[in-house]
Amino acid sequence: MKSEGRKRKILIMDDEEIVGDIARQMLVYLGYDVMLVKNGQDALSLYKTHMENQDPFDVVIMDLTIPGGMGGKETVEKILAVDPEAKVVVSSGYSNDPIMIHFQDHGFSSAIAKPFDLKALRETLEALL
Repeated sequence: MKSEGRKRKILIMDDEEIVGDIARQMLVYLGYDVMLVKNGQDALSLYKTHMENQDPFDVVIMDLTIPGGMGGKETVEKILAVDPEAKVVVSSGYSNDPIMIHFQDHGFSSAIAKPFDLKALRETLEALL
């Protein structure tokens, strides 16, 4: 999973620490570099910083809903304003949510249901990369 001599980098945004930790462990197992944030403000800030440093994320996986914070729907719009080529995957435990079903209409590149399944996570990322 190398690109230009470096590991592919994934940014995960999830407010639930255990979900983020499990996703990070799965992605590290699959060979990715992973960073984890808890809300959209932090995701946007980190995404911008890495772009400015010419060390961009290859994919962002973000939770659709962040209680009390900026969730996936708002954050994807802001990331795409900064980087129209961004690959952003929406994740939710509510697989029947209209945004999960029609993810492309909301700027997302793909959708993945929680809890994460290693095979589905690998296949989703391979399709994007």
